[in-house]
Parts: sequence; structure tokens; C-alpha cells
Amino acid sequence: MIERLQISNLRNLTQVNLQSTVCNVIIGANGSGKTSLLEAIFLLSRGKSFRHHQPKRYIQHHQNNTTVYARLNDSRTLAIQKQADATTILRLNQATVYNQSILTEQLPTLLIDPSTMDMLEQGSASRRQLLDWLVFHMKQGFHPQWVAYQRLLKQRNSLLKKTRHLTQVQLAELKSWDKGLSNHAALIHHYREQVFTEWQPYFAKSVLQLLPSYAEQLSLSYNAGYDTNVALDVQLNERLEQDLQLGYTRIGNHRADIHVHWRSDNAVRSDDVVDSQATNTNTASSDHEVNAKLPTLKEQAANVLSRGEKKLLITALRLSQLPLLLNDNKDSVSFDSGPTSRATPVVLLDDITAELDDRAISILLSTLSLLPCQVFMTSLTDDIVPLVDELWSKPKLFHVKQGQILSVD
Repeated sequence: MIERLQISNLRNLTQVNLQSTVCNVIIGANGSGKTSLLEAIFLLSRGKSFRHHQPKRYIQHHQNNTTVYARLNDSRTLAIQKQADATTILRLNQATVYNQSILTEQLPTLLIDPSTMDMLEQGSASRRQLLDWLVFHMKQGFHPQWVAYQRLLKQRNSLLKKTRHLTQVQLAELKSWDKGLSNHAALIHHYREQVFTEWQPYFAKSVLQLLPSYAEQLSLSYNAGYDTNVALDVQLNERLEQDLQLGYTRIGNHRADIHVHWRSDNAVRSDDVVDSQATNTNTASSDHEVNAKLPTLKEQAANVLSRGEKKLLITALRLSQLPLLLNDNKDSVSFDSGPTSRATPVVLLDDITAELDDRAISILLSTLSLLPCQVFMTSLTDDIVPLVDELWSKPKLFHVKQGQILSVD
């Protein structure tokens, strides 16, 4: 859990130094800097912003870099400095480290913000990242395999873009990469499939809370991005000509996806059957014909649900991850213990009152209040404060105005 947070030169946050607690509410007008505070925490954890991928866009104007520092409740310290040219300096306990994943392990963050509310309609990347966030924190062997796969994929795509006709040397090199991709892909799929299976009951429970009327209709599926019954290198070889023409690799772990499906059992209406019989007097009628059912219909939930319902569904997807992560490591997560093998997850809720109705907000916050996680939430007004006071003991309230953050006692 973050006890102290320091931010320098990030957007309009020139110098921020605040002490945080389990639940922190940041109130401020649009453009005041409240979302930038969440952005800073996300940057420290993930090494990137959720608002823009170029550091020069979030580094304060006329400044060369931005720095975010946090001291956790067990005295660990984390820091990141981003230069305008994307050069990055990372530190853990004052020592320089060279891999962002080290800080990510120390400070897992889960973001629920307006930009994630279109996840169902967007491409597969955001949904794949949703699964991979869980796999990263639950399966220690996943990240090295993922990094190695991405490196080989980049080399393969680079070669595919250069030429439409491979020399014998290039072909041999490509086959070697494909074999490596295949080996990494099998392990990545194994980890993803295991975690996805564990995730499903938590998702079902979350849907039951947020969308109880649709609990029987909604289901989650995982697509590996290729036929897992056949080695990936074999499939890549079969598709090589098409990949050469397109200039990129079309199948593999990088095309994996998760889908939320809507299932509907539609009964044939009795009056439809009667109308049909009226056109054919030779057709015999029976009770089972009148009550006959059409095959189950299955399609993407995004094509069926309303805008508000989709927001609740996406919230259920994200909310269901926390109990799974904490249950998987329930012996290692505690506010009161000393150093732990797993840091307390930090949940970042940006302007949730603008995206969710009162009932959904109440369920979301009630669930979070029962979990050993730290919460930072932003809001335009203090309407949410009474509910927060009911659910958390001694939450902290901050007001933000023109980049200045003041604690309200």
C-alpha cells in the first residue's frame, strides 16, 4: 500500500507530496489535475501512461523529465523518471533496476476509467491485456515467455515487411524463429488458459451482482489466437505466403482475445405455430410442436446490451479480477503485516460517478471496501463522500485546484 506519494512535473502537477491511506478520494473540476494523480501512480506501476504513450505529452511544459516516487507501508520505495525522449530510470529501494516488470510486481494497479468503457467494441488488445494483467501477477513463468515471444515476433514481422520473396538464408532464419515462437506460444497459452479457467467463476459472481437479470445469458470465452491443437510453427509455415503478402504475422498469442457472449433460448411463439398451420391444413398439431424451441442464439454481448449495461459489464470484468488475485495470494496480502511477497493491489477509479449509476457505484465500492486493496478515486463533486465514509474507516479526502492538492482533515 502506498503511504507517501511524490510527483514532479507531470502535466499541471509541479510538486505533489501527499500521505495516503487505504481509501483516498480526490475531488476537483475538469482539468484541475485529479486524473493526473492517478496517471502518475499508473506510470510508476506500468511504466507508461493510460492517456498518452509519448512522455513529452505528459511531462510538464518546459521541463526535461517527470518523476514519481512512492513509499509503501512496508518501507519499500519505488521511483520512475521519464525523459522527454522516453529514456527511463527505475529504482527499487534506492537501487537502479532495469526492468519495468520489477516495479509492476511491487505495485499492481487496476484502472477503471472512462477510456476503458469501450473495451467491448475496441480491438482485441485491451481485452487481451485484461487477461495478461492477471496472468502476469499469478503465474511467475509467464512474463519471461511473453517477452521472448514478443522479441521473436518483432524480428519476424520486420523481415516480412522487408521483402515478398525470401532467400534460402532468410527462410532458414524464419523457420528458426517460428520454432521459438511455437515453443513460447505453447507455454503462454498454458498460463493464460489456467488463469482464465480460474477467473470465470469470479466473473459470473460479479455479473450476478451488477447485472443480475442477465446472469444466465452472459458467458466468457477465451480465444488463443491460433489453433492450439497444431504446433504454431506448422501453422505459420502453411500461412507464410499470405503473411509475406500482408507483411505481418496473422496468427499467434498476439492475436488472443477474450469475448463476452450473450446466450438466448428463444421459444417459438404459439401464435406463430397456429399461423403456420393455417397455411397448411394437412399439418398435424401437437403440444410439443406448439412449445418447440429454436436453437440457442449466441452472439457478442456488445451487440445486445445497452450503453449503460455495457459499462456495468466492463466493470464486472475488472472487478472480478481482484478477488481472484487476492484469493490466489491470500496468505501474502495484509495491511498489518511486515514485508510481503506480494504488494497490495491499488485500484484507480477515475470519475466513476460519470460512468456508473448509483446502484453500480454502491456495489463497486462495497465490494472494494471488503477487499485488502488500496483505492484512489476521483470525482467532480463530493457527493460520493457520504458513501465512502460508510464503507471505509478514516478515508482521506483531497481537493485539487490548478495542480495544487490539499488534504481535507
